Amino acid sequence: MKRSIPVAIILSLVTCGIYGIYWFVKLTDEMNALSGKQNPTSGGMALVLTLVTCGIYGFYWAYKMGEAVDVVKQRSGIPSGSSSVLFLVLMVIGLGFINYCLIQDTINNNVA
Repeated sequence: MKRSIPVAIILSLVTCGIYGIYWFVKLTDEMNALSGKQNPTSGGMALVLTLVTCGIYGFYWAYKMGEAVDVVKQRSGIPSGSSSVLFLVLMVIGLGFINYCLIQDTINNNVA
């Protein structure tokens, strides 16, 4: 589903992160569907695992979403580097919300 990235960021801020949680779940589900993964971790389960592991699963999530972004870009004929490494680095330096924006941009560009 196409979403406006600036609106999603503003909603995340205004709702004190509640919309960000919803966005995380939806991004995960939509990217899994676009990339055609077999037996992917659902967005809800990714959220639960991130909470249970005190955020550690979030790093793994970022890496896997980076791989999914690369798969979707390659299918579209767009050259892509190693998004998984970029996503992981962004998480490590505390800029994980940029991953949401990059994932949403990929979804927006590949959904009719």
